Amino acid sequence: MIDELARADQAVAACAGAPAWPLSEHDLIAVLDATHRLQQRLAAVQLAAIRELDGRGTAVAQGASSTAVWLRERLRVDIAAARRLVALAASVDVAPPGVRQALADGTVSVEQARVIADTAATVSAVAGAEVADKAVGVLVEWAGRFDPTLLRRMGTRILDHVAPGLADAADAAALAAEDARAALDRHVTVSEQTGGRLRLSGILDAEAAALLRAAIDPLSAPAGPDDNRCAGQRRHDALADVCRLALRTGELPETGGDPAQLVVTTSFDGLTRQLGAGTLDVGLRLTPDTVRRLACDAAILPAVLGRGGQVLDVGRQRRLVTGPLRRALVLRDGGCAFPGCDRPPRWCAAHHIRHWADGGPTSLDNAVLLCGHHHRHVHQTDWVVRLGDDGHPEFVPPAWLDPDQLPRRNEFHRRT
Repeated sequence: MIDELARADQAVAACAGAPAWPLSEHDLIAVLDATHRLQQRLAAVQLAAIRELDGRGTAVAQGASSTAVWLRERLRVDIAAARRLVALAASVDVAPPGVRQALADGTVSVEQARVIADTAATVSAVAGAEVADKAVGVLVEWAGRFDPTLLRRMGTRILDHVAPGLADAADAAALAAEDARAALDRHVTVSEQTGGRLRLSGILDAEAAALLRAAIDPLSAPAGPDDNRCAGQRRHDALADVCRLALRTGELPETGGDPAQLVVTTSFDGLTRQLGAGTLDVGLRLTPDTVRRLACDAAILPAVLGRGGQVLDVGRQRRLVTGPLRRALVLRDGGCAFPGCDRPPRWCAAHHIRHWADGGPTSLDNAVLLCGHHHRHVHQTDWVVRLGDDGHPEFVPPAWLDPDQLPRRNEFHRRT
């Protein structure tokens, strides 16, 4: 074998030094096909050598911790590539002979051989070695037409072709196994960060993933031409909007006898002067701008505190934006009123044009519907909201954006 490989090496070296420009297009394509076939045949020889070396324990005997680590040093490849070589050598070694033969003949690529070997192992476990041999024959034939990704996808239904009677039972078993894995793997981790932030990570099962995408995908699109949030920020804000909607339904489990709610404590004097920070019931502090935004469409519980902070009296809860008023806002605005935004009413909060803490009344003439993104935008920027002569909201952009400061309106909801 060594002599044959040496001669092959000399032949390839001679080809490597030959110029390609004199060749015709037909000959260049023939060279491409021949070199690809030769690569696969050499890969078959290489994998056989790797498998034998691994079985003999050569790497450990020479001081390496594993065959993959030894290959990394010997072949100067990264560890991931070395591990793939060892894994592929093992899977091809135990695969039906047809896999090794196809690779040696150059009729399949290394990645296709990996797919065929994996599929053959699955079929053998379900239907036996004889059916696995038939599956290899079909997959090798398909490899002449399909790339590894499509070949793997088609391999999931290979039993339909080689053992139709077993296909449905095997498919049901595979689905059940996948469902069981998903049930075990499902989790969401919530890690507290500095400043009250949370880091979310986890794996959702197929059903929960579909529900999440159905809920946040429509809200993750840009909310108009002014929306400069990145995709990750839009998904973050969409998740927050979904939580707001869930809290608004009143159907969440009660906590301590009260409906689920967000509790913010602040001083009325600080709120009116736009200087008062707020504190959540879990102890986290909020900026004055955030407190005023949350107070736009909130249930207010006035409380009288003593100098030491002890609660002396708690008044009756009152709703700043009542049901009839919100319905009137929905009829007038049709959704988020900010120019270019297409968010529907259910994703919007009622914003006081003149804040109630500044003496603004709770009335149709002093309220406008805004989605979560544009509610924050209006509170944090110099946009001015007002009602036009026809009673519909219009937005005056800041001078840096439009020196003429021409009022803009949302035409989307009016069209629809």
